[in-house]
Amino acid sequence: MARRNIFQPPPPPAPQTETVPAESRPRFPNTGPMSGVKSTLRDLSSNAIRELDPALIEDDGPRDRLAITDSDVAELAESIRLHGQQVPIMVRPLAEAPGRYRIVYGRRRLQALKLAGLPAKALIRSLTDEQAILAQGQENSLRVDPSFIEKAVFVSELAENGYEPAVILDALAIDKPMLSRMTKVARTIPGEVIRFVGPAHGIGRRRWEELADAARDHGLDLVDLVQALPPAAAALPSDDRFAQLQSAATRATTPAAQPAPASPGLTVKDATGATIAEVKATPRSVTIRLGQGDAAFTSWMRANAEHEILRLYRTWKAGQRSD
Repeated sequence: MARRNIFQPPPPPAPQTETVPAESRPRFPNTGPMSGVKSTLRDLSSNAIRELDPALIEDDGPRDRLAITDSDVAELAESIRLHGQQVPIMVRPLAEAPGRYRIVYGRRRLQALKLAGLPAKALIRSLTDEQAILAQGQENSLRVDPSFIEKAVFVSELAENGYEPAVILDALAIDKPMLSRMTKVARTIPGEVIRFVGPAHGIGRRRWEELADAARDHGLDLVDLVQALPPAAAALPSDDRFAQLQSAATRATTPAAQPAPASPGLTVKDATGATIAEVKATPRSVTIRLGQGDAAFTSWMRANAEHEILRLYRTWKAGQRSD
């Protein structure tokens, strides 16, 4: 018997037949050959792909991606227009709203299908919240990994929604220390700042932790730092936006270099109290400024400066040798 391709939409429903009253229908037990047939039909139904109106699919719940815009999926939408949707999304029925669904995984594909104006090919599963999170995490492992900050935000949302740590660890295939690091970063860095930076696929855990530590240890307001960046920063690639923010944080936490305190000046006066000279020293030089009261002495010093400086130097040198 040829095997039906389960990745094709189900065949159209058979023509309706006359309804047989329940009392006259034959009753079949739930065991034996008929039970196996029913089980096989249920399995085929659960693997069937259906076409759904994207407007019937709600895109809420914990996200493993930052906000997705039409520009983010424009190329994917065009590819789907040309070649069709090659990989189905997964949804689960909403018990409180019959006929509507909630996305389990495939948010980018769903956004692209909305942009393209096409129906969504979807696997429909009746899953608990925990099963949906595990399915979402497992599907992530088969595609391009979300960035560190996307995972951190996802972890934070799961925790806020009451998921047990064991479920989160299994969904993302991470250990407890990594869970702790992701939680710290997501709770320390405001969501507004994360949305400004974007996914930043080239920025790993260490640099995000450094930014979070700087904000916490120095009381930095990262939102203020973002607002103080040049307007052109918003148009940069995601990794570069992070680099701009980290540089601003580094400048804000690095004390400005303080000039070395100037040595107090020395004023040389004669017996009458008149200023003869002022001596000022810095780490690199000594400046002697002659007073204006005795022009004759100033002229003499100009003529004899070299001789007098050498005499002072020899006197100092002789003292050094005697020590």
